[in-house]
Amino acid sequence: MATSSSTPDRDKQPFDAPFLRQPPPTAEELQRCEEPIGPLKPEDWPQVDHLVTEDATPVDNIYCEKQQRLLTESLYASWTGPSDGRPFIALANVGLFYGTDVLVSLDVELPVDIWTKRHRSYMIWEYGKPPEVVLELVSNTVGGEADVKLRTYARMGVSYYVLYDPTKQLSDQVLRVYALHPGNAAALQDMWLPGVELGLLLWQGKFEDREDTWLRWRDRDGQMLLTGAERAEQERQRAEQERQRAEQERVMRQQAQQQAERLAARLRELGIEPEA
Repeated sequence: MATSSSTPDRDKQPFDAPFLRQPPPTAEELQRCEEPIGPLKPEDWPQVDHLVTEDATPVDNIYCEKQQRLLTESLYASWTGPSDGRPFIALANVGLFYGTDVLVSLDVELPVDIWTKRHRSYMIWEYGKPPEVVLELVSNTVGGEADVKLRTYARMGVSYYVLYDPTKQLSDQVLRVYALHPGNAAALQDMWLPGVELGLLLWQGKFEDREDTWLRWRDRDGQMLLTGAERAEQERQRAEQERQRAEQERVMRQQAQQQAERLAARLRELGIEPEA
């Protein structure tokens, strides 16, 4: 998602040395076990009447629209959360008060009334926590995804930042994943988000009517999370294989019975009564 900026990201260093941390954090550091702060009490809610929650700006392009739906739909179709049935929400093109393309937030649920203004976007004081994952889909060089947005999400307390640049607008890296901490970020090479129990992979295939390279979620075993349509097709193929197996068994039984009948008839011709 693009926002206004005067200098293209390609002409800037994405991070200065103190911010991009080396070496990456340890596994223990990645396991964020902080207690949630909890939603604010109604008397403490900020005024939101002046906030713009919808600006009627269209999605960047057809690919972006499809990619956003693919990422959210496959989570709801094939993921039950990281463990113990923990609830989650996955949203695309919804304001985090720094417009984001896709977000994933654990241990929260959508409010019943999503038309109330304070519920139309992801307002951290309403949910009591920032989302664990924020993903930006790059379509041009003016969005600040590689520097301004990354620093902003780190300050907000987002755990993981995914930068997907399918046309290499910002660098030669198509996919970058960062673990965020206040004041620094660390690149994750294996594309696995341990605190969320989700990973990412690039997949060449057909989504709806479009053959392309897509960013997909994966589980700990490397299995891609399927969309509802893919699960239905997988089930259709499984049922078809089962039908073919049953038909093959029926034909084999029929052939065996016919062979036995021919053998019995031959024995009778020879004056031998076959055993029942």
